[in-house]
Amino acid sequence: MDSYKQIIKNGLWDNNQAFVALLGLCPLLAVSNTVINGLGLGLATTLTLIVSSSIVSLIRQHVGSEIRLPVFVLIIASIVTAIELLMNAFFYELYLILGIFIPLIVTNCAIIGRAEAFASKNPLGASCVDGLAMGLGFTAALVVLGAMREILGAGTLFANAHLMFGEAAKDMVIYVIRDYEGFLLAILPPGAFIGLGLLIALKNLIDKRLAQPASQAVSFSMGTEKA
Repeated sequence: MDSYKQIIKNGLWDNNQAFVALLGLCPLLAVSNTVINGLGLGLATTLTLIVSSSIVSLIRQHVGSEIRLPVFVLIIASIVTAIELLMNAFFYELYLILGIFIPLIVTNCAIIGRAEAFASKNPLGASCVDGLAMGLGFTAALVVLGAMREILGAGTLFANAHLMFGEAAKDMVIYVIRDYEGFLLAILPPGAFIGLGLLIALKNLIDKRLAQPASQAVSFSMGTEKA
């Protein structure tokens, strides 16, 4: 159980693929202009990670090292194709907005990286949990960055929620700033880079603050022993 907790913590925080490993930056920066866009792509990526990691773990004993990577890419491409067809069928408008970034999930280094570094070396349960944790960590990065850019760029949250949750979700939009003309830089690519940099700096600051009490406690106990 402790190992699963560590896998989840690793995926969500310690080795977050967006904030620490800095993988998948192309879709992260391009799609995260709203919460819904980020959530849509994040969930598609999470599903790809879970299924691909599970399949890779199941076949890891039967695939030779010479053809391992091409097989992994083929598996990921098949999963992404299925997800793309499902989004085209059930979330067509969101599918059009996300566009090329759905098939480009195949080239996301975070997915092939987890297949190679973790799923190919661990059993099914751990690989499935790792895929879920890594996917949710990436989705969280997309959603938080999307929320930041949407608020600064348009003054809203959950705009176009009906694209994912149906017509009943049109009333989900929250007007954070009424009669707001918008801040263009926030929804342009430079705004994505700046926002991501701020979030990475915030994470590093939090990590530093969390590590500080532990180091102080060690120093104190060492001083007590000397006394």
